[in-house]
Amino acid sequence: MRKICVVTGTRAEYGLLYWLLKEIQADPDLILQIIATGMHLSPEFGNTYRVIEEDGFIIDARVEMLLSSDTPVGVTKSIGLGIIGFADAFERLRPDIVVLLGDRFEILAAAQAAMVARIPIAHLHGGEATEGLIDEAIRHAVTKMAHLHFVAAEPYRKRILQMGEQPERVVIAGAIGLDNIKRLKLLSREELEQSIGFSLGTSFFLVTYHPVTLNSSGPRKAMEELLKSLDAFPDVRIVFTKPNADTDGRLICAMIDAYAALHSSRVVAVTSLGQVRYLSALAHTAMVIGNSSSGIIEAPAFHKPTINIGDRQKGRLRAGTVIDCAERSEAITAAIQYALSPVFQEQLKSATSPYGYGNASVVIKECLKRADLDGILRKSFYDMKGML
Repeated sequence: MRKICVVTGTRAEYGLLYWLLKEIQADPDLILQIIATGMHLSPEFGNTYRVIEEDGFIIDARVEMLLSSDTPVGVTKSIGLGIIGFADAFERLRPDIVVLLGDRFEILAAAQAAMVARIPIAHLHGGEATEGLIDEAIRHAVTKMAHLHFVAAEPYRKRILQMGEQPERVVIAGAIGLDNIKRLKLLSREELEQSIGFSLGTSFFLVTYHPVTLNSSGPRKAMEELLKSLDAFPDVRIVFTKPNADTDGRLICAMIDAYAALHSSRVVAVTSLGQVRYLSALAHTAMVIGNSSSGIIEAPAFHKPTINIGDRQKGRLRAGTVIDCAERSEAITAAIQYALSPVFQEQLKSATSPYGYGNASVVIKECLKRADLDGILRKSFYDMKGML
């Protein structure tokens, strides 16, 4: 029986992987292994490993790596601890293949350990571009360490081929997050209000802002500009979801908490909504504001506007539901006003997503199950025609 080891380090990433885990778990020819790491094991971020266990999964290994510091030095040391922890976990579990999603530093640590241990790597959501983040470099580095690639769209497949990966090892599966929209039972507006203990009023904005790690000016000014723009809509309720454990993430969390305390009648801040509550919020919100990939990938499936701030998601494919703007309060305010306009609201009805149809988990599981792993560790560079 093939042992497939899936690594997860954040609540958001686990939510994307949920249906793939279920597909692997249900297949009698496969053995599912789960390694929880990073934010899952941190009380500060909600000890979300418990959610994994409550969902009926067994965590086969826990890799403690997250230091209580979000400085560049702290994150670098966390990567080092992660490599050591993953080396031990892989030695004990001896998986046939490791599944990694995305571009976070926890994934970089896992990829390095798996590569040296000569364990094949399957990478999800490669080939994408996020030009405002160090995650861009991490994603492409993991691509070169990986042996199977599951991408969200055709342009991303071409980019991976451009990086020298063999075409037969690159599969277009679509965005795995859309599986949740297709398969989960979402909450009604009233159920969502009860779950978060907050009245959503007649209209609310869903705000998720993460630090831009390649921005030399730091996140404080950008967050101040965002908060100033929200002040221009005093009759609208605000639901904040807090950022991940990235550099300067704690500063943003503190600013969100202070803003929520100052405007407690119309603002709530939640550390972790989880997939059901987050997608339910997407279904009922007037718009998504911030710089999260969910505004680019999931929000269009609900025909909801996304105000995408700054360069964090620069380079990703866009649906017609996304409005890009600069990290200035007047630009953000103008974008929100345009999103609320009758012209844009009418445009939303015909917008389509470039990220597939919500069956990525099945496609990926079947490929993982049937992939020929003999000799897969040997990689030859694929030179595209006309490149040399």
